[in-house]
Amino acid sequence: MKIDHFKNKILFVFLVGALSQFASAQQNAGPPPPDPLPLGFFVTSVGLGDGADLGGLEGADAHCQALAEKVGAGDREWRAYLSAQATDSEPAVNAGDRIGDGPWGNAKGIEIAASLDSLLYDNSNINYEHALDENGEHINARSAGDSPNKHDILTGTQIDGTAFPPGEDMTCSNWTSNDAGKAQVGHSDRHRFTFPGSPWNTAHPSRGCSQEALLASGGDGLFYCFAAD
Repeated sequence: MKIDHFKNKILFVFLVGALSQFASAQQNAGPPPPDPLPLGFFVTSVGLGDGADLGGLEGADAHCQALAEKVGAGDREWRAYLSAQATDSEPAVNAGDRIGDGPWGNAKGIEIAASLDSLLYDNSNINYEHALDENGEHINARSAGDSPNKHDILTGTQIDGTAFPPGEDMTCSNWTSNDAGKAQVGHSDRHRFTFPGSPWNTAHPSRGCSQEALLASGGDGLFYCFAAD
């Protein structure tokens, strides 16, 4: 009986120790990772092939919707992150006003930003690692040594998500020109040769509006798509 009691005591001590180690490991592991988000953001895998002539904002939105449908996300309302400048007959359209309130996840379920404020003013996850196309593929980028480089993403937008004032064309005639004008672009990989890097939504103007001009400055007529619902 004394031997059985001794064995039981040893077993009890072993179990208490094992549970203590398990609890400690759980504490050290930290909180569990967040659940993946549904697809709410992507960079277009392909442009429309006609430079910055996207058929206006409507044509760009339709392209986002079509690409989303191909990967099973067509039940959401998709908008291109593009601004349009004011004209004599139409007011300006701000890209930041078009895309909803978030949160937005990429094709891997990683949160890009929780809200519009975090997207525009905090360190959003739009960078080489997380700015993926609708298929979950990286965008060719200078920072990764890819060739050809395609990190110039059409936006026509200032850093706060608003359109440029009327006057100098920064949107290739509001996304209807493949010839005259230029377009403001952002860098999907945020690559720049100086610290801290380029903004994802406003880095520099393109060399022109044709497909050839966009390719020459490091782009391919790609743009950002967000789920606005």
